[in-house]
Amino acid sequence: MTGGQSLSGRTRRHLKIDGWTLGTAAISLAVMLPILAVILLAFSPGDDIWGHLSSTVLPLYVANTVQLMIGVGCGTFLIGVGGAWLVTMYRFPGKAVFEWALLLPMAMPAYVIAYVYTDILEYAGPVQGALRDLFGWTSVRQYWFPEIRSLGGAISMMTLVLYPYVYLLSRAAFLEQSVGVLEASRVLGRNQWQSFYSVALPLARPAIVIGISLVLMETLNDFGTVDFFAVYTLTLGIFDVWMNMSNIAGAAQLASLMLLFVIALVLVERFSRHNKWFHQTTSTYKDLPGYELVGMKGWLALFVCSFPVLLGFIFPSGVLLTYAVTHFDRAVNAVVLESAGNSLLLSGTAAVIAVLVAIFMAYGVRIKGGRALKVLTRLASMGYAVPGSVLAVGVIAVLASLDNTIDDFMRQNFGFSTGLMFSGTIAAVIFAYLVRFLALSFGTVEASLTKITPSMDGAARTLGHGAFSTLRRVHMPLMRTSILTAAMLVFVDGMKELPLTIILRPFNFQTLATYVHQFASDEQLGEASLAALTIVGTGIVPVILLSYVIRKSRPGQETR
Repeated sequence: MTGGQSLSGRTRRHLKIDGWTLGTAAISLAVMLPILAVILLAFSPGDDIWGHLSSTVLPLYVANTVQLMIGVGCGTFLIGVGGAWLVTMYRFPGKAVFEWALLLPMAMPAYVIAYVYTDILEYAGPVQGALRDLFGWTSVRQYWFPEIRSLGGAISMMTLVLYPYVYLLSRAAFLEQSVGVLEASRVLGRNQWQSFYSVALPLARPAIVIGISLVLMETLNDFGTVDFFAVYTLTLGIFDVWMNMSNIAGAAQLASLMLLFVIALVLVERFSRHNKWFHQTTSTYKDLPGYELVGMKGWLALFVCSFPVLLGFIFPSGVLLTYAVTHFDRAVNAVVLESAGNSLLLSGTAAVIAVLVAIFMAYGVRIKGGRALKVLTRLASMGYAVPGSVLAVGVIAVLASLDNTIDDFMRQNFGFSTGLMFSGTIAAVIFAYLVRFLALSFGTVEASLTKITPSMDGAARTLGHGAFSTLRRVHMPLMRTSILTAAMLVFVDGMKELPLTIILRPFNFQTLATYVHQFASDEQLGEASLAALTIVGTGIVPVILLSYVIRKSRPGQETR
C-alpha cells in the first residue's frame, strides 16, 4: 500500500522530493535569509575592531553572559518544574488558583519589572528610605542593602518573568504522562520524590529542555534589563558597537558569537538524548492521583507557588496600577488605544502564521526524514538567538533587495515603478516576528510530535489515510495542548517585542511596547504605566484560558 510506504525504511534512507519536502525546505530557507544576511554582514569589509574588543571588553561580555545564563537557567528550572509538579500532582490550599496564576508573569516585560523594582529598591526609593527613617541611618555607609542594578539583580528580574516558559511546557508534559508508569514505580518501592526524579522527570525531559532553551535564548536577547542595570553582556556590546561605534560588521560578529552559544546548547542536548526514546509505553490514562498535602507541607507548597506570582506579577502590577491612577490624566490618551490595537494585530497574526508554519515543518520532517531537511529546520529556528535589532538589519537587507528586484522588473517590462512594497510595512514586522519567534512554535510542536509513537502513523496509513489526513485526524487532536501553548508563547512575546518593532515599524506606527519604552527609558514610568498595564492585561485572559484548556485536555479526560 502506497500510504504505508512513506514511513518505510526505504523512504527514510532516500529523501523523496514531493510537496512536503519542497514546502518545508522552501519555508526554512525563506526564514533563514535574514540570519544569513547577518552572517554575511559579519564577514563584510569594515573597521577591524575585533582585536580591540577581544583584548578589552570581550572577556567581560562573555563572562557576564555565561553567568547570566547559568543563573536564569537554574532559577527558571527550579521554579518552573517545581511549580508544575506541585499543581499537577498534589492538592494544597490555593492549587486551583496557582494552576493559572503561575503563568501570569509571562505577560510582564522584563524591562518593565526592572524599572519597577529599581524605583522601589534603589537608594532614593521608599524601601531604603523607610529603613533609614526607622533605624536613624543617614548614609549608605552605615548599612548594607542588595544592589538592584547588578548582575544578581538582572538574574532575579529575568527569572521572575521567564520561568513560565519552563512551567508551561513542564505542566503540559506532566499532564500528558500516564499514571500507570508512576504507579508501577510506587509498586517497585519508590516514594513520591523518587518516582518524580526517576520516572516523571525523564519522561518530561524533552519539554523541559525546550523550555529552558527558550529561556536562555530570551536571556541572550534581552537588552532593556541589562542596559538599565549596566550589566555588560554580549547583547549590550552589540548595541554599543552598532549604535555608538557605527560598526554593523562588528555588531554582526558579536551576534554570531551569541549564535554559537545557542548552537552549542542545542548540540549538547541532542547528543545527550542520542538513541534514547521518550514515548509513552501505555495508552491507558487514569485521573491524576492528587496527593493531599496537609499541615506544614501544604503551607510550604502554598508559599513556593505564591512567591514567584507575588514578586513577578502582583507586586509590580500593583505599583504600575498606583502610578496609573496617580498619573491618569497624562497616562490615558488615544495613542494608547491605537497602540493596543496595533499590538494585537501584529502579535495575533504572527502567532497564527508561526504555528501553521511550525506544524507544516515539524510534520514534514517527521514523515520524510532526511538529515538535510532536519538541519534546515534547525537552522531556521535559530532566529530567536539573534538579537532583535541585529536581526532587523537582516530583514531590512532581504526585503530591500526583494523590493528593488520587483521594482527593476516592473520598470523594464511595464514602465512603472512599484516602490517599496514590503520594506517599512506591517508585512515586514510580521515577517520579522516569524523569523524571531519560529523557535517558540517549532520547538513546542516538535516536542509534542516526538511523544507520538510512529506506530500510530503506520496504523493510520494502513487504514488508507494519507499524510495530510493523518495529521488532521490523528496528530492534531493529540497535539492541541502543545499547539495552543505555541500560539500563546508567540502571542505574548510579540506583545512585548521591542527592538524589531522600533526598527521595522511603518512611519508613525506605535505599539504598546514602543510606547512604554519611549517614556520608561526617560524614567517617566508614571506616564507609561497605563500602556504597560495594557500589555500585561492583554496577556492575562489568554494565559487563563490556556491554563484551563491544558488542565482539561489530559488524554482520556473529557473537557467539561
